[in-house]
Amino acid sequence: MPDFIDSNLVRPLGGIPYASMVVGLLAVALVAWIANWLTRGVLLAVVGRLAKASPSKWDDAILGHHVLARLANVVPALVVSGGIALVPDAPAWLVVVVRNVALAYVALTVAMAIGNLLNALNAIYEQTSRHAVRRPIKGYLQLLKIAVYIIAGVLIIASLAGRSPLVLLTGLGAMTAVLMLVFKDTILSLVASVQLSSNDMLRVGDWIEMPAQNADGDVIDISLHTVKVQNWDKTISTIPTWKLISESYRNWRGMSDFGGRRIKRALLIDQTSVRFLQPEERENLRRIALIDGYLDKQREELAQYNAQLEAAGKDPVNNRRATNLGTFRAYMTAYLRSHPGVAQDMTLMVRQLDPTPTGLPLQVYCFSADVNWVPYENLAGDIFDHLLAVLPEFGLRIFQQPSGAELSTALAGLRTAPDAGNATVRATGG
Repeated sequence: MPDFIDSNLVRPLGGIPYASMVVGLLAVALVAWIANWLTRGVLLAVVGRLAKASPSKWDDAILGHHVLARLANVVPALVVSGGIALVPDAPAWLVVVVRNVALAYVALTVAMAIGNLLNALNAIYEQTSRHAVRRPIKGYLQLLKIAVYIIAGVLIIASLAGRSPLVLLTGLGAMTAVLMLVFKDTILSLVASVQLSSNDMLRVGDWIEMPAQNADGDVIDISLHTVKVQNWDKTISTIPTWKLISESYRNWRGMSDFGGRRIKRALLIDQTSVRFLQPEERENLRRIALIDGYLDKQREELAQYNAQLEAAGKDPVNNRRATNLGTFRAYMTAYLRSHPGVAQDMTLMVRQLDPTPTGLPLQVYCFSADVNWVPYENLAGDIFDHLLAVLPEFGLRIFQQPSGAELSTALAGLRTAPDAGNATVRATGG
């Protein structure tokens, strides 16, 4: 290049100052542009067509994340770094500055290409590995990216300063405490990511509840520093990864894997409506097919027990009698046993809880065979709709606080009662 510039370009320019240097710089820029065009316009186009024709997902992911496009920027930078020394009459300081800047640009470009390559590897892993949900590697790859960028930063500073990278690395030893403080959250997040992954505590797609972070929904992303949760109102909660180790949260994955979702609700029975059943009432309840067998078995059991008491000369007050509450509880159990939406191979019972000032809780404890939210709520609603509707058949009432309308009606009745009494007195002449 120097001979060509001297013989064909510089001589016609005569004694113009810096002419040879300007022409040389233009020549270097032209060669760099041609190298960039050949690399990006020709080579990348050919590689892209070959990747589209290939059935492999690897090349598609690498091209999709612009790994080769980043590396293509290295070629013109290397041309500039090598060509600047061939420019005639170029000052030594200019050669050093251009070369250092070009090498720093190469280090930055390679670091960004490696970062894109790690993103491509994560995408390939999520698409091809069946362990991607249980064992995400995004956090580890992000840690590698941080290490790559740190090394690139050292090389860039060393290139711009014209020093050896080893000199900078020896100085980093004294900055360990500062680095530990700067990367405190990164270190905590790394430890948390390892624990979450190794103990299988969290997966993408898990439903978690974390009230302290206003999170209640599905995990959509697990990275080194944050875990993203899409709440049921479609908002996104971002939780620092290390908080999932230091704070408590509820993971509903066990419910999904178990195959049943618990129904645990209670009817509050008015305790004043609980009483013994008369024989005619028991016979009337026999029309309910679900408890027909229960009533027959209970009648025989009570008759046998009471006969033994009478034979022993005990007072009839000790006799056992059927109650409307116990019969209704047996009906509830039989109804749940016959319902197709209730998981019959899981815990199923109707239990009586401690009486409260708001009534006697009669709790349904069972599991829905469908763990999805809408079918689960529909099943629970259907069960309690039926139980509330059939409750009066057993002579029972639901406890309910009096409403404003009921109080107004009662007060109106009290106001009209004295007037009616006075009218009666006047009519009788009293």
